[in-house]
Amino acid sequence: MEASKRAKRLVVGTVAAVAAAFTMVVIAQVTPASAHGSVTDPPSRNYGCWDRWGDDHLNPNMAQTDPMCAQAWQANPNTMWNWNGLYRENVGGNHQAAVPDGQLCSGGRTQGGLYASLDTVGAWVAKSIPNNFTLTLTDGARHGADYMLIYITKQGFDPTRQPLTWGSLDLVLRTGSYPTTGLYQAQVNAGNRTGRHVVYTVWQASHMDQPYYLCSDVVFGGGGNPPATTPPVTTPPVTTPPATTPPVTPPVTTPPPGNGACTATYTKTNEWSGGFGANVTVTAGSSAISGWTVRWTWPNGQSITSSWNATITVSGTAVTAANAGYNGRLNAGQSTSFGFNGSWNGTNTTPTLSCTAT
Repeated sequence: MEASKRAKRLVVGTVAAVAAAFTMVVIAQVTPASAHGSVTDPPSRNYGCWDRWGDDHLNPNMAQTDPMCAQAWQANPNTMWNWNGLYRENVGGNHQAAVPDGQLCSGGRTQGGLYASLDTVGAWVAKSIPNNFTLTLTDGARHGADYMLIYITKQGFDPTRQPLTWGSLDLVLRTGSYPTTGLYQAQVNAGNRTGRHVVYTVWQASHMDQPYYLCSDVVFGGGGNPPATTPPVTTPPVTTPPATTPPVTPPVTTPPPGNGACTATYTKTNEWSGGFGANVTVTAGSSAISGWTVRWTWPNGQSITSSWNATITVSGTAVTAANAGYNGRLNAGQSTSFGFNGSWNGTNTTPTLSCTAT
């Protein structure tokens, strides 16, 4: 049903573009809607407007229920019909020089300002997502990706009142390359952010120097954050030494040397042609630990393209994952996790893991 619905939108879009040609001469020729790509989850601004209103873009209620999309449709409907064509060329990786502050969502007013309405400051419809989320980029032309740069606005920045600038963003993930599968996913950790934010994605296509600049409006509600760096409030000793007594050392969560142990469990979270995502849960044994290292060996054909919540090194087919600075210390029985995206060919084997505690 959904595929049929979106196909209908493309037909409607073609008719609208042809009708517009008789009344406007602003754009004489547009990029076919089947080409190129965009972030589809969480949706980029113009993809979201097309997805919500492509079948009903003349509805006057849009101005009341979705005013930011309404101004974009009024400014230029081709911004939405060409939701997958927001790119520049020959940037040479110098994205901040090519795209000025205040014009990030339009790619620096690329293509004669076709996407300028996306820079308009206001309350764009925002998708509620967890702080650990999967970003999906749909590439209808199967260009592949040299990398994706994924930024999130700093806590306290208000995209409903402030123009988006490079200084308002934190780079939270640089992925590796992706093959030409048409669907690229990355696991993103937003940290402790809450409330409304913009996820800003730079997709560097592989077929030529063609980067895409994509704004997605989101709301973080907490949850899915990295584990706390301090023990839970229930772990301090029951009694408190008198004020004149020196502090008790070492801390109660520090294990005796050599007594810590851990286990690691591997779960494949998703899989697509040539790629997959996985999560590893690390659990402390009967004693607290201050750090952990997980190791495994893969057959030829599997590799890691991006990771989070661990430092991962690869030597041939041997993989070593060590804790990050914030999730190494675990109380007895406590768990944490890390994850990664990878590529595969042949058989996507589930490895046997070993866990060493420190």
